[in-house]
Amino acid sequence: MTLQILIATLDKGIERVPDMLLEQRENIGYLVSWQHSEGVEIVLPEALKRDDVRVHNLAGRGLSRNRNNGIEHATADVCLIADDDCLYTHKQLQEVLDTFNKHPDVDIATFRFEGEGSKKVYPTNSFDLSSFPKGYFVSSIEIAFRRESVQGKVSFNENFGLGTELFHCGEEHIFIKEAISNNLTCRFFPITIVKENDSTISIMRDNEPGTLMAHGAILQLYNPKTKMLRMILKAYRLWRKRNVPFFKAFKHMNNGSKYIKSHPEII
Repeated sequence: MTLQILIATLDKGIERVPDMLLEQRENIGYLVSWQHSEGVEIVLPEALKRDDVRVHNLAGRGLSRNRNNGIEHATADVCLIADDDCLYTHKQLQEVLDTFNKHPDVDIATFRFEGEGSKKVYPTNSFDLSSFPKGYFVSSIEIAFRRESVQGKVSFNENFGLGTELFHCGEEHIFIKEAISNNLTCRFFPITIVKENDSTISIMRDNEPGTLMAHGAILQLYNPKTKMLRMILKAYRLWRKRNVPFFKAFKHMNNGSKYIKSHPEII
């Protein structure tokens, strides 16, 4: 079984990718989706000119577009979503492969990550992602999948994620929900597989309007009957735990909910 790490990077982020590379192994490879902003010219680092590294260029911006480009060009049996500041060990990568070998029914697996300053808390037991336990959410760099189960069938919604106009997170939640709706088996495993040096998960950006709007949009999509109560509770928790002004949080979440309701075509 082969594993490919799908690295999404933008402009000068390519210069961090060499730090991710481990000693070459026959069944481990790296696919770099390198996004370019208009007018930016950067030379590909010499360290990436290895047999186990492939680089695919992509014009424009949008993290979800970048991740989809990686998925489109992937070739390994199992693929692992990555950012350009992720660090792995061979042991961790082997644990990803072992998980899929031990669970042939699983199409998508999510794991744990360690991040500088991250306050993310994980459940202690494995569970099916068709029902999320309270407080749990998926981060992109925790996602691994069987390529044949996902490629051409499931993708990241390009209206969500960093680099989009309105909704700056939530793409992982939609990705998993879409996979489940396509009858894929998705499961969480309490195994730490990666360290990220500069965590950019949404829990670190909860004060930003784009993140708050995304929370409201997700609630509109998946909890329309209870969205108002959930938005009130979410705003209260953000105020208590992260010092986000209650009315600011509620206002932006409500705007996100209204936008999705009036623009269903973006889903």
